[in-house]
Amino acid sequence: MQREMLKSKIHRAKITDANLYYEGSFTIDEELLEAGNILPYEKVSVVNINNGERFETYVIPGERGKRQFCLNGAAARKGAVGDEVIIISYAIYSEEELKNYKPLIVLLDENNNIAEITHYTEPNKLVKKGK
Repeated sequence: MQREMLKSKIHRAKITDANLYYEGSFTIDEELLEAGNILPYEKVSVVNINNGERFETYVIPGERGKRQFCLNGAAARKGAVGDEVIIISYAIYSEEELKNYKPLIVLLDENNNIAEITHYTEPNKLVKKGK
């Protein structure tokens, strides 16, 4: 059996821009994509903490170090600059892979800098990895 599970998430990112007429979907700083083990053009779920919106889209890499989170195209209607979001990526795991399963969590501060990187080891239990 295979199961679709949380692979990683970037937690409490602040939207820095929204561009309704841009082709693409969600621009994220390339450095933060790497920290979250999310590839360019990977499908993600986005949860807007401020307004409760949830949507699926794909990510495009933004300029490294700019701490950009820009909603593009139709996704621009799902949030506003300053809203906090959670970006969630999933993967399909075999029962064997799940024996060592530990989702990656990238926690951001109020300026979209990495505050800490952790892993879930058990439900509701985080293990800190460091920056």
